[in-house]
Amino acid sequence: MLSLFGSIVALAPIVAATASSKRGLVYVVGQASDDNLWDSSNSDITWYYNYKAEPTTEYNGKLEFVPMMWGAPSSPSTDMSFYNSVSSLIDGGMNITHVLGFNEPDGCVSGGSCMAAADAATIWKLQFEPLKKKYGVKLGAPAVTGAPNGFTWLANWFSECAALSNGNGSCEVDFIPAHWYGNFEGLASHLGQVNATYQNITETWVTEFACTECSLKDSQTFFNQSTSYFDDTLSYLTRYSYFGAFRSDVSNVGPNAAFLTQKGELTDIGSWYLGGEATGNVPKGSASAVAKFAGWGAVVGASIFWSLL
Repeated sequence: MLSLFGSIVALAPIVAATASSKRGLVYVVGQASDDNLWDSSNSDITWYYNYKAEPTTEYNGKLEFVPMMWGAPSSPSTDMSFYNSVSSLIDGGMNITHVLGFNEPDGCVSGGSCMAAADAATIWKLQFEPLKKKYGVKLGAPAVTGAPNGFTWLANWFSECAALSNGNGSCEVDFIPAHWYGNFEGLASHLGQVNATYQNITETWVTEFACTECSLKDSQTFFNQSTSYFDDTLSYLTRYSYFGAFRSDVSNVGPNAAFLTQKGELTDIGSWYLGGEATGNVPKGSASAVAKFAGWGAVVGASIFWSLL
């Protein structure tokens, strides 16, 4: 059934995606002059995350902020900084309804937080579950890579959680965030596996996805296939955020995945994601793109390399 669906979708023309209330922003540090695009009144984007516990100043009061603990603190069993930061934001009046767990903890290269499952379970019990208990915040599980070792890490994490509960429970999770860098068929298969593996967790997000180093046509086709699938087919997928909110000449997932050209003009994908029409602006890359992204180690995960396997 999946291959048949993929074949049908593959025949669809490249057209603007329909408006979506599920759409969010993966905010990465880039050109400050571009920031006003993402929270404009005409944008479909309603929420964002920035791999941190503190919001991005430019979006305060405009987009819903979803805090994230990127990786483990130096003292996993005693550090309370994430809980303190989020609770201070809530107590100060910010409407925080969801938080995200660790960024690609199974990945130890190219941006993965490379965490031990036991440490992650300890931190979850100490800092995440109290947010749910006190404020009713919904908890997003650690966002593992799309590689097979991502499923292994997550299974080990749930086992460590159960051990901390003396076998009488596990870590509380409200939704599973997924990452995928590859083709649409692989994405659909991966999400099917996530949903089948964790049937007791009824909500899924996709918090990073793109067609890595693809041609412009393939990047656009992947975008439209994926967003249409998320919006029209997967009722259990409640939010998603495409990895592309930067200029094409600094993109380390390929220039054709970017929302902006090297000049800061909206590409077709960028305009579609905001709810607009095709622009015809063609993105171009840069020979120094990899070097420019060297400082984004905490942003781009190992799934870029592994999920294509």
